Amino acid sequence: MKVSVITINYNNAAGLEKTIKSVLSQSYQDFEYIVIDGDSADRSREILESYSEQIDYWISEPDNGIYNAMNKGIRQATGQYLHFLNSGDIYASGNVLENVFRNKEYKDPILRGIQICDCGTHQFRWYNHGLEDITLYHLYVDTLQHQATFINATLFKKYGLYDEKYRIGSDWKFFIQAILGGESSFYLNIDIVIFDMTGISNNPKYKKLMYEERALIMDELIPKTIQRNYDRLISLDKQMREDAPYYYVINFVKRNRFPYFCIRVLNKIYKILGLNR
Repeated sequence: MKVSVITINYNNAAGLEKTIKSVLSQSYQDFEYIVIDGDSADRSREILESYSEQIDYWISEPDNGIYNAMNKGIRQATGQYLHFLNSGDIYASGNVLENVFRNKEYKDPILRGIQICDCGTHQFRWYNHGLEDITLYHLYVDTLQHQATFINATLFKKYGLYDEKYRIGSDWKFFIQAILGGESSFYLNIDIVIFDMTGISNNPKYKKLMYEERALIMDELIPKTIQRNYDRLISLDKQMREDAPYYYVINFVKRNRFPYFCIRVLNKIYKILGLNR
């Protein structure tokens, strides 16, 4: 199974080389590597030239932002699944692609793994919603961790490329379109990426822009009447968290396969024995 790894970069030579080394050190080699640089003014081009024989495709030219660069990578990709590993981010181990793709077949077009967030002084894990079936509500209140997600190339043909009029919200829009289109996802209980939390999407000064873009995307994709229903669900969910300590137990059971299975078995036994009468 072939995967296209796409790295975009702009004026981050040190991060770019770190990412390139991480990709090239993967034990699984059935992938193509694509690097899109936005005509950086630092040593990025020099680094790309030094690794040119090991990179399947690279270009260094002016672009119109993050999603314009990502779309350039998508157009060059020939893999079944696409993974965006931007400069500064690295794979969690040398066996990530091996663990995900070696002798594996997936029916789901979206594969979700674990993102390790590197804040410099400490790290923490985002589980990308774990075993939960992803619904519109998950994206209404949160997102999928893009860097820990593999996307089947057919989705970009079905829903189009990233919307370049947004600066930081187009991957969120794309996932919403996929969920609204009925696309399924599969949870990989695997550490995929160590994500550099110092990027634009986590910069506090861009928080306002993020919320503004999300509001525009919601208005573009979801009727106001449905948005109001989801706002009510958020209020109910918050109230449940505050009023019911057992909420966290229920949530743990829903997110983990074994306790969920045990609860279902006990419920079946309960009904067979007629204890619910």
